Amino acid sequence: MKCKSVIAAILVAIFIPVLLSACAGGNNEAKEYTAIVSAMDNEIEHLLKEADIERVETIAGTQYHIGTLRKQPVIITKAGIGKVRAASCTSAMFNKFQVSRVVFTGIAGGIRDDEHVLDQVIATRLLQHDYGTMSNDGFIWNSGDPGAGYNGGEFYYPDKELTALAYKAAVEVVGKEHVFKGTIATGDQFVASQSYVDKLEKEYDAFACEMEGAAVAVVCEQYEKPFAVIRALSDKADGKAHDSYTDFGDKAGEHSSRIVLKMLEYLGSE
Repeated sequence: MKCKSVIAAILVAIFIPVLLSACAGGNNEAKEYTAIVSAMDNEIEHLLKEADIERVETIAGTQYHIGTLRKQPVIITKAGIGKVRAASCTSAMFNKFQVSRVVFTGIAGGIRDDEHVLDQVIATRLLQHDYGTMSNDGFIWNSGDPGAGYNGGEFYYPDKELTALAYKAAVEVVGKEHVFKGTIATGDQFVASQSYVDKLEKEYDAFACEMEGAAVAVVCEQYEKPFAVIRALSDKADGKAHDSYTDFGDKAGEHSSRIVLKMLEYLGSE
């Protein structure tokens, strides 16, 4: 009997801490978060000021701010600029945390003549405009033809319900006349060329161009997570784009943040 008691005590000493640790971890894993992802500090600084951040976890140099915002569990993170950083950040987040949805917020260059700086574009479709074949005849975008041997050129579609919520929030925040819905073109370039802007509109029916959205869309589709992409126009992606971005980049980022806050309020009332 004494031997059995000793064995029982040893088992308790070993497994109770393990169980307690598992339970603590289970609670964290059970909580589902709305992930808010951006490329730059000025696109999320307004959200971080408003949020109640409980902790910050760092994965491969990227900080994930975990807490609540408008009473909703959130993870706020700056992925960095470009498709590679955006995809890497989003993948790492899905592998570490329980994420129920992703909202990408930030700035972009406008393409249409009827768009203006600080207007909003809510993505209904995304594509990688720089993914294709460079041939003797020039660049050929891959339209998703299975015979091409790769699939980087197809379109990606945000979640319809989350996109509708983003549009509703944008209209309430900045007014319907300042909100557009349509295709957003993603590429690893800061576009400051009127001729290229014209190409994006003519060939892809694009409303805005930026550097991360479609990459996040790829990862969200792979992990089967709903997502939305919200872009405030900091410039018109033409020859004056650099000057316009310098003047309006911070304000555009703040506008998108206000729309995200309104979205979270809607989600809390559902």
